[in-house]
Amino acid sequence: MTETREKIAAGLERAFAAQGFAEPSVDDLRDSAGVSLRTLYKYMPSRGDMVIAALEHRHRRYLSHVLDGLPGDPRAARSTLIDRVAEWMGQEAAHGCLFHSAVAADPGNPALRALLERHKQEVADRAGVLTHLAGQQVALLLILEGLTQSWPLYGDQAVTAAKGLISVLATENP
Repeated sequence: MTETREKIAAGLERAFAAQGFAEPSVDDLRDSAGVSLRTLYKYMPSRGDMVIAALEHRHRRYLSHVLDGLPGDPRAARSTLIDRVAEWMGQEAAHGCLFHSAVAADPGNPALRALLERHKQEVADRAGVLTHLAGQQVALLLILEGLTQSWPLYGDQAVTAAKGLISVLATENP
């Protein structure tokens, strides 16, 4: 990805995260991207392209933040994973998952649904390997998604519950 495209995608991600997918005008998106309208359309010719670019950028940032450098010890990796998801929620996603929001805003868009599925599958697959819960990706994803959805309401209680559930999963699947 070129530096300009990356800069645009980062700005678009910020705009969509702050304002949703329907509200920001093209001028708002251009301002958030920090480029001219001509440059914005050169790199992303449609609003759909802008949404996809923003979500792809978000995907890479989320994977890096949540999964990169987890401890080698499985128990520590599981606890750190939950802490990092909670940290992400506090810093980046207090209103829930941006991928789910995008699909909710345009439910008939197969590209958005495919991106949502790819994002969730990659999170589950990598987290399964890093936490020594490979083969339990669906259960692990259910715990992570539950934390993401319940964090805005319950905060630290949701984190504690997610840690308890991941411990039970690890105990049942040594």
